Amino acid sequence: MCALLTRLAVLFAVLLLAFPAAAQEAGNREPRLKLPDLNGFKAGPKAGAALPALEFGNLTLTAELVDKGPQVTRGLIWRVFGPQAGKDGKLPLIASARGGTSVFQLQPGSYLVHASYGRAGATKRITVGKEPKKEVVVLDAGGLKLDAVLPSGGHIPPDKLRFSIYEAEPGPDGERALIIPDVRPDMVVRLNAGTYHVISKYGSVNAVIRSDIRVTAGKLTEATIEHRAAELTMKLVREHGGEAIADTSWSVLTDSGDVVRESVGAFATMVLAEGDYTIVAKNRDHVYQRELTVEAGHNEDVEVLTSDTGQQEAPIGDISD
Repeated sequence: MCALLTRLAVLFAVLLLAFPAAAQEAGNREPRLKLPDLNGFKAGPKAGAALPALEFGNLTLTAELVDKGPQVTRGLIWRVFGPQAGKDGKLPLIASARGGTSVFQLQPGSYLVHASYGRAGATKRITVGKEPKKEVVVLDAGGLKLDAVLPSGGHIPPDKLRFSIYEAEPGPDGERALIIPDVRPDMVVRLNAGTYHVISKYGSVNAVIRSDIRVTAGKLTEATIEHRAAELTMKLVREHGGEAIADTSWSVLTDSGDVVRESVGAFATMVLAEGDYTIVAKNRDHVYQRELTVEAGHNEDVEVLTSDTGQQEAPIGDISD
């Protein structure tokens, strides 16, 4: 009996040495997981298979200056925005186009459409479906063309004339918002209907005219402003008709003593509004002074004489700047 037990122990030891991994696995075996076979999963689209087509609707946009007026055929900028603002607080731009009537292919949904025509513009909310749709955006806009003349009807050189267009009403800070600066004469500016504050400047000194002008929808408003000013060319000479003295400093003062312009050179050319002025010419150690009345539309050359008894001459320092 002992011999039999000894043989069984030896046999069991041999089996452990021959199959250690199997024995360990048998001692540490976990419950099996029940997994579905591969046929239980849906396969993705096969290579080359077409994805489902997105549905789009055609949106045709046209613009009119006034309701039921003629269509605007050029000069438009169309922008189509999504209705919900992004993280940056701005509406996402979906599509844009330039020209006149434009066609957009859009997914069904709601959009904000903006039409720009120069400085005029209008926004409209539009819902797009699967069926083709046409929408008209009424701009309620007109044109403004500006010019200026002298009292006698005299022509003002275009390169010396500029206009700036502002909102009619001042803002909370008391200032009017600038809409468009440096408008050239006879240039057509497209604006929404309404009243605007226009500043006309002849030259670069003090010939400035302000006026309020109303723009009518569907029409071109032409406005001509009258400037009461003149262009003067000043020079310091030793005698009438003499050569201009170089390196002369010029100051032009109003009758109240305010300086309106300063320059340096043999000649000083400027446009001044009509009125009384004092011209001060400085050269080397002397100052020369002359009273002058500017008449609207009367352009002239002004001579300041160093020897004329009508001039006041004094060393620099005796006459304040």
